[in-house]
Amino acid sequence: MENEKDKETEELKEEVAKVEAEETAEETEEEVDFTADHDYVGEIIELIRSGLPDEELKEQLGNYHENDVAGAFEQLEPEERQHLYAILGAEQFSEIFAYVENVEQYIEEMGVSTAAKVLENMDSDDAVDILDEIDDETEKKIVSLMDEESSQDIQLIRSYDDDEIGSRLTTNFILIKNDLTIKQAMSALIDQAGENDNISTIYVEDEDERFYGAIALNDLIRARVQDKLEPLISTSYPYVTDHEKIADCLERIREYTEDSFPVLSEEGKVLGIITAQDIVEVVDEEFGEDYAKLAGLTAEEDLNEPIRASIKKRIPWLITLLFLGLIVSSAIGIFEDKVVALLPIIAVFQSMVFDMAGNTGTQSLAVTIRVLMDESVNAKAKAKLVFKEVRVGFCNGLILGMSAFIIVGLYILAFKRPETLTMPVWQYAFTISGCIAFSLFVAMIIASLVGTTIPMLLHKIGIDPAVASGPMITTVNDLIATMVYYGLALLLLINVFGMGVRLPG
Repeated sequence: MENEKDKETEELKEEVAKVEAEETAEETEEEVDFTADHDYVGEIIELIRSGLPDEELKEQLGNYHENDVAGAFEQLEPEERQHLYAILGAEQFSEIFAYVENVEQYIEEMGVSTAAKVLENMDSDDAVDILDEIDDETEKKIVSLMDEESSQDIQLIRSYDDDEIGSRLTTNFILIKNDLTIKQAMSALIDQAGENDNISTIYVEDEDERFYGAIALNDLIRARVQDKLEPLISTSYPYVTDHEKIADCLERIREYTEDSFPVLSEEGKVLGIITAQDIVEVVDEEFGEDYAKLAGLTAEEDLNEPIRASIKKRIPWLITLLFLGLIVSSAIGIFEDKVVALLPIIAVFQSMVFDMAGNTGTQSLAVTIRVLMDESVNAKAKAKLVFKEVRVGFCNGLILGMSAFIIVGLYILAFKRPETLTMPVWQYAFTISGCIAFSLFVAMIIASLVGTTIPMLLHKIGIDPAVASGPMITTVNDLIATMVYYGLALLLLINVFGMGVRLPG
């Protein structure tokens, strides 16, 4: 009797290993498709138009990566696509549909009934992405035709805000009980593997349907029939909760190398998982959004963004910067009669000081925002960052200031000599370049401080530092550079050295 049980268990292990091997083979094939320098799209189009029998064509298309097949679909005539919808079937086309661009066109061609069947066969998160791209009326028709389980999964995902982790979960995962035997666990895995392809990690729940832990597929395969399931379960496996903000838990997720993470409800029930691919997409979107915010955009744009939408995203900060720019202009106006009218050459080098201060502030800003993404950073670490950035600004300012002193002095000697002077020309040139160099040095130190402290203050009061920091720091640094540059010119060049020679027009 014991031998028969061992034999059954070994057969189950072989079947599980076979499922894993198929998954690995698919992943390997996908890697080749992505990295090979080959025109698969053109090859697929030729294959479709070769006149092969339907069954053979269906089998041949199954050998290509879905992304390449989707690329070929976009170049086919509508009649050719209609034929392929029929021969591929909902299950095979659902894998391709996740990669297509113009989903509305395809849904219109295949009809809402076929579209509903296709979406039923897709991962729930991919189906939601598709539905987000179509009009509300068509969406309602499709969802009403889908089976109850699929429509409930979609309803669950769409119940979350876009910035919540629950909006990214997929219900494509394996879940077993913690009181099973090795044999029962493998049987449950095989039963669920037909509908779920995320099998590398098996999630475990207790008798109250609360998350208990996770098991690596390899550990389950290697387990002996006499082993208990409990020692295989990692009860400290990392997880996220459904209403957590994506930005808040992103850094924590990235600290682990797991293929997926369970998404739990407040009661601890496993609602779904977020996969490594989803995490990569989330990271990419987060950085894209932050980059857009730093550039003064209200949201990220893509290549096919309508002009009106692009204008709508860009104009709010541009209007704000227009008024902030008036403040900088007013500050410059204060020194117009006191400095510029007496020493016009000062205006020539204004942009150099302003630009270097702006660049320094932006560098400090980028470093600070990256650090603030890690919620575990404490006040001591933030203070350390401030002092570090100020020291970096000091060193860079010193190096660039010394360089500016020499280069600007030589430039004035060569190209900006006034005809009448009350001092030697070299003294005139290097006195001005010295003032400019000192202004650059001071402005860069202050810009480093501003670029670090402003995003920290915004973060402290609950404002996304990426939204306001970029445009705000640019303006603040311009204002500071103005006061430093013209203030030092007035103090040192005019009041101390008595310089006020007009260059001939």
